[in-house]
Amino acid sequence: MAAAWGVPPVNLARRLLRTKPTERIVAESGRGEGGELRRTMSLWQLTLFSVGATLGTGIFVVLGQAVPKAGPAVVLAFVLAAITALFSALSYAELAGTIPVSGSSYSYAYATLGELVAWVCGWCLMLEYAVSVAAVAVGWGEYLNAFLRSLLGVTLPDAITRSPGQGGVVNVAAILIVLLATWLLLYGASESATANAVLVLIKIVVLLFFCAVAFTAFRSRNLAPFAPMGVAGIAGAASQVFFSYIGFDAASTAGEEARNPRRDLPLAIILSLAVVTAVYVLVALAAVGAMPWTAFDAERTEAGLARIADLAAGASWPGLAVSFGAVIAIASVVLTVIYGQTRILFAMSRDGLVPRVFQRIGGRRQVPVANTLLVAAFISVLAGLVPLGRLAEATSIGTLFAFTLVNIGVLVLRRRSPGLPRGFRTPLFPLTPVLGAVLCVVVMAGLSGVTWVAFGLWMLAGLVCYFVYGFRHSRLHVEAGSQAKPGTTSPQG
Repeated sequence: MAAAWGVPPVNLARRLLRTKPTERIVAESGRGEGGELRRTMSLWQLTLFSVGATLGTGIFVVLGQAVPKAGPAVVLAFVLAAITALFSALSYAELAGTIPVSGSSYSYAYATLGELVAWVCGWCLMLEYAVSVAAVAVGWGEYLNAFLRSLLGVTLPDAITRSPGQGGVVNVAAILIVLLATWLLLYGASESATANAVLVLIKIVVLLFFCAVAFTAFRSRNLAPFAPMGVAGIAGAASQVFFSYIGFDAASTAGEEARNPRRDLPLAIILSLAVVTAVYVLVALAAVGAMPWTAFDAERTEAGLARIADLAAGASWPGLAVSFGAVIAIASVVLTVIYGQTRILFAMSRDGLVPRVFQRIGGRRQVPVANTLLVAAFISVLAGLVPLGRLAEATSIGTLFAFTLVNIGVLVLRRRSPGLPRGFRTPLFPLTPVLGAVLCVVVMAGLSGVTWVAFGLWMLAGLVCYFVYGFRHSRLHVEAGSQAKPGTTSPQG
């Protein structure tokens, strides 16, 4: 392969494993083509960005799937999953406080593990962000219909709320929520963060409302036996609910628009995980206390919390409020995840690994307009016309792979550059990042073979894209070539 590219094997390996100096990554922070991103986000907004990306429909759906596996001990399953996520969250917090830029784990990998690994990480993030948000948007029409059915007794036709292959023609509802999020993002990062804060607070209030209603029907006998499936059941349920915690890293994509990134990014990541864990545990306890665990149906998960609320109150209006919360939850996830995708592409474009259009900043609000529109168009096509199937399931494995690289990156950077200024240091080093990496690999190993095949195909496509475009256009490579020629200067675009 090296010969095919006209590069000796040793030089090829050196090019693929070259790292970008941490000091340079930080120095370029905020700079794009035609302007700079505005530093407007506070700690509060950053925290709610991560909460918004994490606290989605997972709790509305996954609880009904996990309870039959663990019984009332599903509460412990959420705690165990949170501890598993915490190790990686601490690694994210350290790197976010050391390299406070928009690229998230892509930039961290570029500084520690080299260009090819950074590209693979960025490609995984595209799977996590672009494909997963399309899959989330696809479900918005169903939750909207559940809400409209409860409120007005009407539903929107399948032709505009389902994708082709699922009984629909064009999923107009999915496209609509993507376009709404895009409009907010084009209006400005701070304004988008404010809108997200409102949406997040609404869905937290709705979930707390569910808890208040469910606790009125709480019966201690519903918690016995507490762990009918034993430790194996708790572990199985923990692996399933772990994916409800994915998204805590969203704040790290806002590193170039945070007011005080070295301090606020680590805090936002850890605080968001704490908030989400508290909500999940409280909801799980309220649910299994209000309804015997044997009554949970793993096949009827979409309206699980709404049904429990209705049964607890003996009326239909509590379920209506919970359905509204699910609609809001998806809207918040779509907004925050599209934002994250645009900022990761912004960082990759600045490094020359994707076309320059993604780093162009324009408009009065100083946002990457073309980048946002292109991402929105891509996600709209996926959500409106493409049955995502197994590719959407592969988003989980892509995310876990990126988490693994972040944990390894902490180990590498501590050894290579121990004197770098760090806004946060992972406690119990090196145990914490080692456990974080090992636990991510363990969870990945438990995923289905079909998911691994889908992930492998996605990675293959990513490598093709890198060697067709990024390998030749890498800014580090172009500058190295320029410096090798007397009388030339390095490009700055």
